[in-house]
Amino acid sequence: MINIMYLVLTAMLALNVSAEIFNAFKVVDEGLKQANTSLDKTNSQLGPIIKDRAKKSKEVEHYADRVDPAQQYSKELTDYIDGLVNEMIEASGGYIEKDGHKVLMGKKNKDVTTRMLVYDGKGAELKQKILETRDKFITLIDSAEQASFAASMPLEIDDETWRKAKGKVSWEDFNFKQMPLAATLPILSKIKNDAKNTEAAILNYLVKKVGGEEAVFEQFQVVSSPKRGYIISGETFETDIFLSASAGSSNVGIDISVNGRPLEVEDGVAKYSATSTQTGVIPYKATISVTNPVTGETNEYTGEFEYEVGLRSVNVSADKMNVFYIGVDNPVSVSAAGVSSNQLQVSGSGGGITLSPTGNGKYNVKVNRPGEAVITVSGGGLQPTNFNFRVKRIPDPVAKLTNKQKSGGIPNGVFKAQAGLLAELENFDFDARCEIQGFNIVRVPRREDPQIAVNPGGRFRPEASAIVNQARPGDRFFFENVKAKCPGDAAGRNINDMVFTIQ
Repeated sequence: MINIMYLVLTAMLALNVSAEIFNAFKVVDEGLKQANTSLDKTNSQLGPIIKDRAKKSKEVEHYADRVDPAQQYSKELTDYIDGLVNEMIEASGGYIEKDGHKVLMGKKNKDVTTRMLVYDGKGAELKQKILETRDKFITLIDSAEQASFAASMPLEIDDETWRKAKGKVSWEDFNFKQMPLAATLPILSKIKNDAKNTEAAILNYLVKKVGGEEAVFEQFQVVSSPKRGYIISGETFETDIFLSASAGSSNVGIDISVNGRPLEVEDGVAKYSATSTQTGVIPYKATISVTNPVTGETNEYTGEFEYEVGLRSVNVSADKMNVFYIGVDNPVSVSAAGVSSNQLQVSGSGGGITLSPTGNGKYNVKVNRPGEAVITVSGGGLQPTNFNFRVKRIPDPVAKLTNKQKSGGIPNGVFKAQAGLLAELENFDFDARCEIQGFNIVRVPRREDPQIAVNPGGRFRPEASAIVNQARPGDRFFFENVKAKCPGDAAGRNINDMVFTIQ
């Protein structure tokens, strides 16, 4: 299930995601909420039918006892998820009114989702509740049929995909780490959808168990049981159409059609499929004609249903920073909803960019000139999509003594023990090292003339060492015209000066 969600929703996002993409996640979430509302309506109607039909025979009356638990298990899980959603929305700033609409303040917030679902253990707790709910659902199926039902149950945990992903240590790390809130909400709505679909599958199972032989026409109801309520444009929607009170051994004649198209009926069930290039909510109308073989009377029943069709989408995210730096490896992740990673075609232009695949939708980017680089993704039915990234030099390093001190008062013995200067990249996530190319050192003693030495490289050369060794309390030392060279630099750059007072 979660693997499918990642194809649909794209878990790997960065700060450069456009407003259109965030709006698409909102549309997906609203579509899932509508699908969940439809499922709630259908499931609430099936319960009374099962209980009423079960009264007609002691052999099937025990199936009525499974209705309430099926609905309870689904509700417990969805209520828990609703609590998580409300807590994350509140922690990220809630909603504001804008142009007459409620706008999610923290839709780009990745800190709240990562902290709550990964580091605070809520994601692991959610996984455990999914597994527990799944086990409870299975107990409502006759023991001989539990294995086959479990194999096709919508509510499940995919523990295979995340174990194959590089650098992922858990199901919740794979699914929620660094995932913006706007992308996390549809994932949680999808889990609720899976729970409600499983509830529907169990209720449909119970309907068939209590169907019996007698045809009571006024109690028939048209039921649609889809494999998935949300598909990608170009995929095939599939569902089973049947009467809620019918069974495979029913002695009535049944004809089923959808939108006027006749379907083949087997054991009272017809399979309907449709491939849509449209997007949005797609309605369909199922019609079932039932003929009583005794009286010859034909009754017709209809039901209106809907499913959601979304567009394929693609995302490229920088794994470390939202820019590409010259002279270092810049890892990126590429993913697309509904498209296998081996179908994607990824290329780059601008900034002297080169792309090297590292596996599982991961690439390494190298650039060699400032400006802008563009990564283009196509293939698998996707139109070519461009993602722009700024290309920058590595930020200036900070000059320090070898004991990491930048300026200020320093004991005489400590100062004389230094071997020279180093250039340190502070708060820089990449593996890069800058080198000191040279500097001027100036000693200003009290009531004496200044002493100056030009030092090539980072380590003190003899002339500079001689000046350092003359240090006395009260002296001031200036390190000026400090030059450093970082990976990707064509020439050295001037960085910060330093001033020390000898104590």
